[in-house]
Amino acid sequence: MAHYAMLIDAARCTGCAACRVACQMQWQLPPEVFFNRLEFRESGKYPDVKQEIVPVQCMHCDNPPCATVCPTKATYKRADGLVLIDHDKCIGCKYCVVACPYDVRQMNDRGIPEKCRFCAGFIEKGEQPPCVSTCMNDVRVFGDLDDPNSEISKKMKEKPVYQLAAEKGTKPRVFYVKRGG
Repeated sequence: MAHYAMLIDAARCTGCAACRVACQMQWQLPPEVFFNRLEFRESGKYPDVKQEIVPVQCMHCDNPPCATVCPTKATYKRADGLVLIDHDKCIGCKYCVVACPYDVRQMNDRGIPEKCRFCAGFIEKGEQPPCVSTCMNDVRVFGDLDDPNSEISKKMKEKPVYQLAAEKGTKPRVFYVKRGG
């Protein structure tokens, strides 16, 4: 069984938002709804100011608080690592929206939460999620961490990585390359 994850090298991101637009096109989302976002973070003081662009999306956590709080088990984790939502079971209580420490869930026009799905249909066909295949700067690498020959496994051995809000104990499946690593 594969164990999917994503590696993001934010240092390569130019902020073009092609990943976001590709996702919106794939899921036919209106402009104000998005499953991944770019956070523009500034640090330092003039004249030594730096800006970092950090792509953020559902982290497909190994310990997903969104699934833990769901009273109907509409949010669930698959054996391959994907955290998904069964829309037929969801009652729209928004507990999952509140529980997510990454603030990545969006409500659809039916009052049901939506989020990144790692494009399960694409990966089941052996294809890359559109946010990965669309990126001109190879910011994102998606693949199977259980396969030592996968691109993501090789890249994670090359450079030190970190996870957003690791102190929350959610064990995210989205990793980031450390700057200068």
